[in-house]
Formats: sequence, structure tokens, C-alpha cells
Amino acid sequence: MKSLMITKYGDINSSLEEQEIAKPALEENQILIKTYSSSFNPIDHMIVAGDYKALGKVSFPVGIGRDVSGIVEKVGKNVKKFKKGDKVYSRINESHVGTMAEYVVSNVKDTALMPSNLSFDESASIPLVGLTTYQALVDIAKLSKGEKILIHAGSGGIGTFAIQLAKHLGAHVTTTTSTKNISFVKDLGADKVIDYTSENYLDDGAVFDVVYDTLGGNYTLDSFKVLKDAGRVVSIKGTVDNITAQQLGLNKFVQMILAFQGRKVFKTASKMNAMYRFLLMSPNGDQLKKIAKMYESGAIKPIIDKTYNFAEAIQALEYLSKGHARGKVIVKDMQPFQLEIFIIYMKTYISI
Repeated sequence: MKSLMITKYGDINSSLEEQEIAKPALEENQILIKTYSSSFNPIDHMIVAGDYKALGKVSFPVGIGRDVSGIVEKVGKNVKKFKKGDKVYSRINESHVGTMAEYVVSNVKDTALMPSNLSFDESASIPLVGLTTYQALVDIAKLSKGEKILIHAGSGGIGTFAIQLAKHLGAHVTTTTSTKNISFVKDLGADKVIDYTSENYLDDGAVFDVVYDTLGGNYTLDSFKVLKDAGRVVSIKGTVDNITAQQLGLNKFVQMILAFQGRKVFKTASKMNAMYRFLLMSPNGDQLKKIAKMYESGAIKPIIDKTYNFAEAIQALEYLSKGHARGKVIVKDMQPFQLEIFIIYMKTYISI
């Protein structure tokens, strides 16, 4: 089968290549998905660039992509939850990364039926950003009705979902974006928009119950400047905390280095009696099922910036890496053109 593969660390154009690889083997609690659509996320171009080298050695070539929507092709012998022909979506486990491919293996526990009212492209836009934000705002921050939340980068893939989920939970939402995206994020439900090209979000003072840090760097520490005492900061780009370090299986020496690097963040959180957590998202089919219901009810809508064909996948990742996407970047048409289907169609057409 064809698959987009990372061949080395470096720039996107020289480090990615379409290759023919074996169809993945299926275990007893897994399903084989015929891929119809996938989506890129910032983590994909960051991995290509080598930003995560320190987390472990990689044997190239390796697959790329974590989001998938498609049709169940085959089920493992212990699988009862899904059957051949089901339309499903998944944020696949890290051990099966490579959704820019004709076929993908997904653990049953990481998979759910697609939202019934969405297309394959729309469904593929959801898993990683949906699960990341659901786990950040619901599981960790426990965002509740009436609370105030600051969401950075509201027009991106994470931000567009986060604004909608926070509003669905009944929160008052403030987000940052550029001038051209102000109306866009307001339409998603943002109550207040801070134009970072002309305004400083720090000017609001300590008014937020929750800060969703999607940018890292100085933004992580600055989150506490706008946070109420005993508030919560959840980061997906900032300092790794002890809980996440243990989840990653990092040794004590590396944990000590991370603790030293993040000492200002941890000290500030302690002084304010605030909570700080770095989120390491976990694939979760049950949560995808809950998220699907939100889309089916209309509480959340899919936001897609651009859609590319598989032959344009490298171009799609290049576009995403520039940081200007409004919503998600989709790659579709993983399946090769099937001559037999065309022949059947033509015979039917000619006979009419």
C-alpha cells in the first residue's frame, strides 16, 4: 500500500516521501481501517523538524499522521464493537502512527463511530484536537458554567474547537487572534477577542479561572499574570510537569532537568495556590463517542481551512507549518482509483 513516510529529520520537502509498504498486520483487539481522510497537526511538522529528538530514538522511515476517518475493512477476532463497513474515526495510538496511508490499524478502545452528520473529511478534522481539548478543559481544568477562560490562538485547529467546547460548557470565553480573524472567532462563540497585533492580553489583569496555554514559551509563565488565585493553567506546549514526565517514562535524570527548567512555573503556581498541568493527550474512543454527539447536536461544528489530495500531502504539511491555518488541514483520497468500479459504472451508463 502507499504511505507517506518520514525518511529523516529536516525540512518538509526533503524529509518526506511516498513509499510502498506492507499493509499493517491486525491483532485480536484491533480493526483495520480503509483510510478515506486524515489531517495534519502541528506535532507532525515538529517531529519532521526533529523537535522531539530527546524523547527517543527513531528508526527511519516512519509513518506520519495521527487522525483518521474511514471504513472498517477487517476486525480482530475479539472485536465485537465494530463490524466491516462501519464508518469510524480515531486518533490512533503512537505505536501505529501513520494515517497518511491507504490502510491504518487502530485499537478498538481508541476508535468510535463517526458523527452521523459529518463527512469523512470533517470527521478526520476532529480526533487529536478534540481529545486534546476535551481532556484539557473537562478532565483536568474541570471548566464549569460561568467561569472565565482565556484561550490563546483561537483561529487555529485547537483554538477553533476549544472556543466551541468552552461555550458548550457554559464558560465566558476570551481568545487571542490577529485582526483578520476577529469576526471568525466571534462567530465560533468567543465573548471577547483580543487582537494581539494591537492589544496586550496581560492588560486584563488577573481575571481568568482557567488559561488554556496552546503556545508555550513565555506564554506559559505569563498565564499566571492573568490567572485568579487558585486558578488553573493547562498547557500543551509549555513546561512538562512530573505527572507527564512519569507518563512518558522519562528517567530520573531527565525529570530533574525538566524540573529545573520549569522551576519558575512550578514556584509561581505554588505561590498562587494555582494548578499547573502539562497535558499529554491520550487516545480515547469513549471520549470520541461523546464528542461525536456534540457534533450531531450542533453544539460544535467542524472547521476546515484547506483540503488537499494525497498527492499534495507534502504541500499540505508545508502550509500548516506556516502557522496561518484557520481550523484544520485535511488530506483525502488515500484510496487508489479502482478500475473495476469504473468499468461497472461505464457498463451501467452505456446500458441506460
